Amino acid sequence: MNYKNTILFCLFIFFASLAIAQQKDYILWYNTPAKDWNEALPIGNGRLGAMIFGRAGEELIQLNEQTLWTGGPVDLNPNPDAPKYLQPVRDALFKDSIRQAVGLLRKMQGPNTQMYQPLGDIIIKHQFKKGDNDTAKNYRALNITNATAFTQYAVNGVMFSREIFSSAPDQVIMIRLRANKPGALNFTIDVNHELKYTKLITADKQLLLKGKARITSDERRNPKPLVFEEDSQCKGMRFQFRIKPVLKDGTLSATDSSLVITQASEVILYVVAATSFNGYDKCPDKDGKDENALALAYLNKALKKNYEQLRSDHIKDYQQYFNRLVFSLTGIRQAVSSIRQPVSGIQYPVSGIPTNQRLSDYRAGKEDLELEEMYFQYGRYLLISSSRPGGIPANLQGIWNQLIRPSWRSNYTTNINLQMNYWLAEMCNLSEMNEPLMEHIKKLATNGTATARNYYNMRGWAVHHNSDMWAQTNPVGEGNGDPKWANWSLGSPWLSQHLYERFRFTNDKKFLRETAYPLMKSAAEFCLDWLVEKDGKLLTAPSTSPENVYIHPNGFKGTVTIASAMDMEIIYDLFSNIMEASAILKTDAPFASLVKEKRSKLNPLKIGKKGNLVEWYDDWEDEDPQHRHVSQLFGLHPGRQISPLLDTAYSNAAIKTLLVRGDGGTGWSMAWKINFWARLLDGNHAYKMVQELLKKSTMNNLFDTHPPFQIDGNFGGTSGFAEMLLQSHLTEIQLLPALPDAWKDGHVKGLIARGDFEIEMWWKSGKLSRAVVISKKGGLCKLRTNAPVTIKGALASTQQVKLFSQNQYIHSFESTVGKRYEVWAK
Repeated sequence: MNYKNTILFCLFIFFASLAIAQQKDYILWYNTPAKDWNEALPIGNGRLGAMIFGRAGEELIQLNEQTLWTGGPVDLNPNPDAPKYLQPVRDALFKDSIRQAVGLLRKMQGPNTQMYQPLGDIIIKHQFKKGDNDTAKNYRALNITNATAFTQYAVNGVMFSREIFSSAPDQVIMIRLRANKPGALNFTIDVNHELKYTKLITADKQLLLKGKARITSDERRNPKPLVFEEDSQCKGMRFQFRIKPVLKDGTLSATDSSLVITQASEVILYVVAATSFNGYDKCPDKDGKDENALALAYLNKALKKNYEQLRSDHIKDYQQYFNRLVFSLTGIRQAVSSIRQPVSGIQYPVSGIPTNQRLSDYRAGKEDLELEEMYFQYGRYLLISSSRPGGIPANLQGIWNQLIRPSWRSNYTTNINLQMNYWLAEMCNLSEMNEPLMEHIKKLATNGTATARNYYNMRGWAVHHNSDMWAQTNPVGEGNGDPKWANWSLGSPWLSQHLYERFRFTNDKKFLRETAYPLMKSAAEFCLDWLVEKDGKLLTAPSTSPENVYIHPNGFKGTVTIASAMDMEIIYDLFSNIMEASAILKTDAPFASLVKEKRSKLNPLKIGKKGNLVEWYDDWEDEDPQHRHVSQLFGLHPGRQISPLLDTAYSNAAIKTLLVRGDGGTGWSMAWKINFWARLLDGNHAYKMVQELLKKSTMNNLFDTHPPFQIDGNFGGTSGFAEMLLQSHLTEIQLLPALPDAWKDGHVKGLIARGDFEIEMWWKSGKLSRAVVISKKGGLCKLRTNAPVTIKGALASTQQVKLFSQNQYIHSFESTVGKRYEVWAK
């Protein structure tokens, strides 16, 4: 680099640093109210969620509480006859009697999971004059940088506003209503629920809605009578929410069932909620917590603070997580112009184009790098808002659901969707948000131990296709489910990957020794018992490739087989992690040796006649070649068995598989493909999938749609962005491994690599300019770059290697705890 270029680069870094010294204000905003739930804006504190419609005359705020589910603790042995069918199933499969195997597998099924439920609605109805609402000019927004929603509208020259947030420190939803003309606020507050409920006004003018969830779940397509009581008084979650108005001026009165505010200019609403949930293994009715006492405690605590204190504490708490990661593609000028200070007053600054119009323009082909930045950060916002320490994991819809019979029960689907929700957590610097999943895995292991024993007479723990807050682990379907999803049985080894990945990112040996390894070993014991030997190879039987259908050479369509590629890859992954963990902990060498020996006998991956990675036991055709699941590429992502850095024969087969599958699919499927193409080091194809996801599977509020709404696509998309910028799943930290041409200049700060290294990078014209590596735990650091670099403060050895006929460089050095290492392009 010559002197002139050095000066220019230093100036670029200086001004870029100024531009990104603070997190941008990313604002979703619209100039019309939400037409329906899919356009409403989400807020949440991990436990309490709300969808805000932003209507002027009659506002609707739909509420959720993450523990409000139907049912109660699971029956750990719902099908005592199940074990007797396993060997006949295997015999049928080995004779290619697939229809017989399917019929027998249905006899092994158990009850379906429970359903996540809405908490209820708040309706705020303003007393405008007839026709006034028709003239209202509306503006609504969600600032994901401070997790605050805002609605503003003008009626006959009076400006009205509502600001809403859901506070984690104080466990309250706050709503501030204001008017810029004294006495102009005149409205009623009402509540509603689709289920049976009671509402009343307390002596101190709180509006209270309380009810009870159903004791059983039922499908939308086959609804059963709603049942709320049972003789045992076990199932049936009690719930309530309360609204407490505090007026600056004006008058508060009440009818029998609503609150009435007149002639006010500012009103604060405190909204609290609680359920009787007392743990996954406790009856929510007879053994439930006192939801009334809990809600009152939340309210009394919140009332000790004024609105500004609550708002300040909320933003401080939220931003301690959100501001850890900064991502900018839009250059110095745009970065500076987009930084807006949050304003709590009635006027709210906004410029540019509404988000729905930006998305429409993007679909039409207009470049919008800042929309892509915002989409990436939106995934982080949603995870912070739906998954907090002490709570339960984010479900298929995070914590946002308005239906008593939601699609797929809004449960935990464990053949990819639950796992996809948490891919981003560690690498996007949100490790705390991963804790609910870690805790839930422990519960699944407890119940899954009973399932492995009662269904299969096997050791270890088993998890099947669906689960819920009660940690259900049995095969679902109730005797009618298609085994291609209902009987999938390898949830425990896949979830075990999340345990080991948490260790790999955090380097927490205590967690590995006391939590992860025992659960991983138990899952491995199940796998050892599940495997059967045929022709000298270990196979799974029965086996599926989730939700896909093959065409057998004999002409029939099948869903069940033996030794699908995904099964083999999941078990290979677990066995590999067991071997590594045993070596790290210097323990359990005999078991690690056994696992190593069994791994060597696993049915191997195969390359098909089309150059594809074979999905089934043999190279059979798919009923739907563009099926949304690409399960046979588990070993590419989230596994680490397949990589261009390991074996190009298998990585090329993965490329061919993706080309055959195509770039379509559901939202979460497109998100997965971003991760696949990033792992294949093809940044431009990964970016194509980014565009496909935003153009075809993103709603106006930036929610992902399957359809309908599923949050895993949001989370998987954010994960894919991160994989394009940084990878560390193998032995090195690869900087900018899949940078697309469209992201020619940029900066990212706060990504986490395995080994607990925090990474910051700048790039210009598609090439790394500078990086900073902060070693949080010390130890060996190996950086892989596309060009030679200098590492300040480290005695690094450098190895030149070839990749795709291009030179790459591996720089290795021993790092010191807490030390910062600067990496400069030569």
